[in-house]
Amino acid sequence: MVHTYEVWVDIKECAEQLCTTFNHGTTRYEIDAESMQRAGGIACDQARSDYPRGAEYDARVTRLLR
Repeated sequence: MVHTYEVWVDIKECAEQLCTTFNHGTTRYEIDAESMQRAGGIACDQARSDYPRGAEYDARVTRLLR
C-alpha cells in the first residue's frame, strides 16, 4: 500500500568553486511511497535533482500524512 510521507532533506552545498565554504539548507517534500525507507530515498533523489551542486544529502522522514 502506498502512503504519503513528509520528508525533510538537509543539503550541504558548495558555495565556492574549491568547496572550502558550504551553504546549508533544508527542503521539505511530500513523497508517495510504499515504505519510510523508500520515501527517504526518493526525497534524496529529488533533492539531488533540485540542488545538483549539493555535496551531502540527509533525509528525515518525519510523519505519515496519508
